[in-house]
Amino acid sequence: MKLQIIQSKIYEIRGQKVMLDFDLAELYETETRILNQAVKRNIDRFPEDFMFQLNESEWESMLSQFVMTSRTKRPKSSLPLAFTEYGVVMMSSVLRSNIAVSVSVLIVRAFITLRRLINTPHSDGNIRITNELKELKEYVEEIFADQNDINEDTRIQLELINETLAKLQPAKHNRPQIGFNSDRYK
Repeated sequence: MKLQIIQSKIYEIRGQKVMLDFDLAELYETETRILNQAVKRNIDRFPEDFMFQLNESEWESMLSQFVMTSRTKRPKSSLPLAFTEYGVVMMSSVLRSNIAVSVSVLIVRAFITLRRLINTPHSDGNIRITNELKELKEYVEEIFADQNDINEDTRIQLELINETLAKLQPAKHNRPQIGFNSDRYK
């Protein structure tokens, strides 16, 4: 199983990187209901920093952004469970199968790879993403340059692009310059 497949199933919800119950069930080669039953039987092993349930607006937002076949497999009244990296590790002890253990190792590696990519400001991936975001921003600004009226959605998208670009820029430290500085001794 490739890390890229697993990484594509990691979402950011409530400011946390998580995997959803139906994606984990697919990776663990079990049914979602069986996975959720195992969690409910061992609920004390899954505090809020390990797992939480999506609310209706989060679920609807995800459905509108992605084409998911899980909606047909899931009862309408049931909202997905989201598992953090810690919850995924705990899942292998709850499911107790060889597949669960090996898949959990791969999933943890995927989380670590993502964390490294995000925390390494000079990586090739971040440079590529930064350049693509800058191109997108220029494109959007170019389209609306002649128009004085930018709708609220476009304004929000531009703000999000600017925020993301700011996060990807390397941190600038205000350190004194090393070496002899003649101005210091005047």
